[in-house]
Amino acid sequence: MHKLSAPVYLHCVIVREMKNMRSKAVYCFWVLFLLGFQDCCEGRLLASSKPDRDNAAAYARWLVSQATWGVLNTLSIELEGAPFGNVVSFSDGVPDKSTGVPYFYLTTLDPTARNALKDHRSSITISEYPLGTCGKVDPENPVCAKITLTGKLVPVDANSEESELAQAALFAKHPEMKGWPKSHDFQIFKLETENIFMINWFGGSKPLTVDEYLKYKV
Repeated sequence: MHKLSAPVYLHCVIVREMKNMRSKAVYCFWVLFLLGFQDCCEGRLLASSKPDRDNAAAYARWLVSQATWGVLNTLSIELEGAPFGNVVSFSDGVPDKSTGVPYFYLTTLDPTARNALKDHRSSITISEYPLGTCGKVDPENPVCAKITLTGKLVPVDANSEESELAQAALFAKHPEMKGWPKSHDFQIFKLETENIFMINWFGGSKPLTVDEYLKYKV
């Protein structure tokens, strides 16, 4: 082997380091890109791809399973029965086992739980917009799906198997809930859906029964 002169050797070292720097730059670019993409989807990657818009049951279940919060509406006991909307976290199952049933972790220190215990009638509205899958359209644009589940908001028996499943579902998507004060008397509630209103394209709401919605296998 020929021994390289000092200038040639130095040149080779510089070229090698520049290549390494380019590789690191490319790596950092992709890391930042993926982190940015993740941020646009509420800090997480979606668990499954968007279904066909014509499959109403599939789209509805996908939207409910991917969302982590919505606006929960009850009838206010302080405002003489006026509708009261509240931003509330929820989960319909652990990430790989969607049930279609929204579960909530609520405290009677908040009006929503108090309202529900007095009058069970309620609804939750969920938008696709926070998922980051609507592009640049306005949230009210029919291309950006929205769904409203209407029914009865009722407490889940704390000693039941359903309560254990609901708690696992909630804590899986909302780990912070584990540390919420026990003294605040948090309880698990669920929405017993009786009606579904969903728009995920032009042409009005999609016909979808509760039975079709619940029986669909995600």
